[in-house]
Amino acid sequence: MSKRFKQSLTVIGLGPMGQAMAAAFLDAGHPVTVWNRTASRAEPLVARGAVLAPTAEAALAANELVVLSLTDYRAMYEILRPAAGALAGRTVVNLSSDTPQQARAAADWMAGHGAVHLTGGVQVPPSGIGKPESATFYSGPEEAFLTHRATLEVLTGADYRGVDPGLAALYYQIQMDMFWTGLLGYLHAVALARANGISAGEFLPYATSTMSLMPGFLAFYAPRIDAGDHGGDVDRLAMGVASVEHVLHTVEASGVDRALPAAVLELFRRGMAAGRGADSVTSLIEVIGKAAA
Repeated sequence: MSKRFKQSLTVIGLGPMGQAMAAAFLDAGHPVTVWNRTASRAEPLVARGAVLAPTAEAALAANELVVLSLTDYRAMYEILRPAAGALAGRTVVNLSSDTPQQARAAADWMAGHGAVHLTGGVQVPPSGIGKPESATFYSGPEEAFLTHRATLEVLTGADYRGVDPGLAALYYQIQMDMFWTGLLGYLHAVALARANGISAGEFLPYATSTMSLMPGFLAFYAPRIDAGDHGGDVDRLAMGVASVEHVLHTVEASGVDRALPAAVLELFRRGMAAGRGADSVTSLIEVIGKAAA
């Protein structure tokens, strides 16, 4: 398909992610207008054919489809409030990170100015943009999503979660909950290894081996969790407490910060106090859920 048949669009926000997105659209032949508070960040994109809008209002006015790649929704309001008069008739795909509540509030605010808001949660770093195996969560009006799906799939695969504008943000934050805590667990393990003379490189195959077991565990536990089955036929929380205690003692003896394993042990002990000692470690979901409520 020639460039003249490709949808034109605007990208606002040219940090590393926004630059990667604008570049992917340009590579796919889409006419792209860009705007950023620091205009010099647009120079590499302008050299590749993008049009630099002089103001945020002009960037909005240039195209019906507008993609936002900003730090958070506060930055969105700082940029769009002064230019709100140009929002009418626009579909704003907000790929900025924030909470589900903020996404819902933003959708209402956009609607008040005559615009449609699609929430997005990009599941990859900038290096994953432009790769179909990557994915982004979307939620909001289905018609708007279907209208622009082909264009959005230039960036990544598109996983539509539903009409509630908060759903894409919710799925994204759930993923981030797992990612950051998992990565921190790895970093803590490497700190413990280094304290005992074992390099990250030497430990790598063992870390990889441990992580490779996780998909199997998740596939085994997910249906049992959904069924409310926390039976201790495979593992028991009481055994987990002893294991975490041993980890904590090793950490303390190695002079490594104890906060992370101590927090894990505290949660395990709360499960024990709730009478879950003979249940699976998955029973901690009930303990965590009650604390959250």
